[in-house]
Amino acid sequence: MKKNNLAGICLVLIFVLALAPACKKQGTGQEEKTGKRIEGGELRFGMTTEPATLDPLNPSNSADGRSILFNVFEGLVKPDAEGNLQMAIAEKYTISPDARVYEFTLRQGVKFHDGTEVTAEDVVFTLNTAIKNLFDGFTGIEQVEISADRGIKITLKAPDPEFLPYLTIGIVPRNNPDREANPIGTGPFSIARYTTQQSLVLVKNPAYWQLPHLDEVTYIFVADSDALLLALQGGTIQAASITGSLLQQLDARSFDFVSTPSNAVQLMALNNAVKPLEDKRVRQAINYGVDIPQIIDAAFFGQGSPSGSPLIPGLTKYYDTSLKNPYSRDIPKARSLLAAAGYEQGFSLEITVPSNYTMHVDTAQVLVNQLGAIGITATIRLVDWATWLSDVYRGRHYQATIISLDAPNVSPRSFLSRYRSDANNNFVNFHSPAFDQVYDAVLIEPDEGKRVALYQEAQRILSEEAASVYIQDIMHFNTFSKGAFGGVVNYPLYVFDASTIYSIK
Repeated sequence: MKKNNLAGICLVLIFVLALAPACKKQGTGQEEKTGKRIEGGELRFGMTTEPATLDPLNPSNSADGRSILFNVFEGLVKPDAEGNLQMAIAEKYTISPDARVYEFTLRQGVKFHDGTEVTAEDVVFTLNTAIKNLFDGFTGIEQVEISADRGIKITLKAPDPEFLPYLTIGIVPRNNPDREANPIGTGPFSIARYTTQQSLVLVKNPAYWQLPHLDEVTYIFVADSDALLLALQGGTIQAASITGSLLQQLDARSFDFVSTPSNAVQLMALNNAVKPLEDKRVRQAINYGVDIPQIIDAAFFGQGSPSGSPLIPGLTKYYDTSLKNPYSRDIPKARSLLAAAGYEQGFSLEITVPSNYTMHVDTAQVLVNQLGAIGITATIRLVDWATWLSDVYRGRHYQATIISLDAPNVSPRSFLSRYRSDANNNFVNFHSPAFDQVYDAVLIEPDEGKRVALYQEAQRILSEEAASVYIQDIMHFNTFSKGAFGGVVNYPLYVFDASTIYSIK
């Protein structure tokens, strides 16, 4: 198995924390098909990006990578299609009244893909490694210990009533010396082989408690969206996740489409640490110069939901609905703010875009015209994905970029934590003592209603400070060869659950 050495990030085009639209199958997925459902077979699924890592304990993975690994690894708990946390490797848990101690009892007989049984020592090793690797949420852990036979006790440094979602992290064997080259999980599929820039093959785990329908799922990696369309039309691949602009190029007589929110926030990220974007008035002017409904109409054929917030609208309990469109396009106001900031004649802005994401390139092209109306001369710099990761995300050498940010678990913190001033993934260089204070307060607030209010206050601060331009939760379509597959189940995360998919004859 070859390694993929590209570093990644907790973001991407596609999925996270909103409830999926109602459908006939379980309210969360694909309609039942009329053909004969059969067991076995293979699905070839096309993607324009690869996993940054196959190690679930490497925090640098991309959302596309996590989407694949959802089928390979499981945590103590696991989200279901409604966003609730269900038991997985653990069979039960208790939380202390002060929300500082979480205790779990492991299921008996759960086995890794290599046939060894999962032990409490494996769980302790996994969680301690996540602490060491500074996973979001794990720095608040004071101690992880074995409390009894098959018992795990997690003690936090401070009360945290919303800690449970972080425990979806994949449990791994403690004695695996190379998790990247030899990924071993407990999920419904195991990784059979991986050839970078070509394919990754998952095979059915015969020991899983609920066997997948398919014998094999092969992810085919292609260069870009054009290659993805050609592969779909030519039959090289049988499925892919595409956006509205690509959907228009496919014949509905040849394909089935299952819609779902991306569960990620598409944004024009603004580097708050570079001129002239370090001036809040300039960032606000850019927001007033952008017409989000026009972007959705022009680049996505009207299919999308404006966000205006770093949280997706579908996260209804926490999302501040007043932010759906907080900066309605106002060209005179935008020009006035630029003049007040000393840029009456405008300025030049470079928008760096990963070229493999057609939806982001299309969005940037619309933005170039919109920003021109307020005197900003915007140009697009197309880069490959590895360069984007290196220059923009890690190096922070950019002015603006178009990307979508997801969350690795069902918690609003995963969307908001990156904006804390000292967050290592704060690639927009946002700095606000007021935001930091509110965010820190929500971490220890025991009352759910007050936590919701604090989350909404944090969103308002980001909006008022115009940290970036929050565009939409992109609508995506799981696309399949006509009449060939069924069983799609949508999740409130950026995942593709291959275990529910079945072939149709």
